Amino acid sequence: MSVTFASADELAQALVRAEQAHGQYEKQLGHRDDDWPIWYARFLVEEQSEGSGAGSDDSSQ
Repeated sequence: MSVTFASADELAQALVRAEQAHGQYEKQLGHRDDDWPIWYARFLVEEQSEGSGAGSDDSSQ
């Protein structure tokens, strides 16, 4: 799947959403997630695939 953003602002907003969701994930995890780049990438892909009507809940590793 290709992940695209119409502008830098759109990408920045997506990263903010990922940060917020990841913060909740780390609270559940109970410690810092050193693999956060992978988590963010999966979150962004999942978010876009949900927008197209496809996807599964695989963003939490």
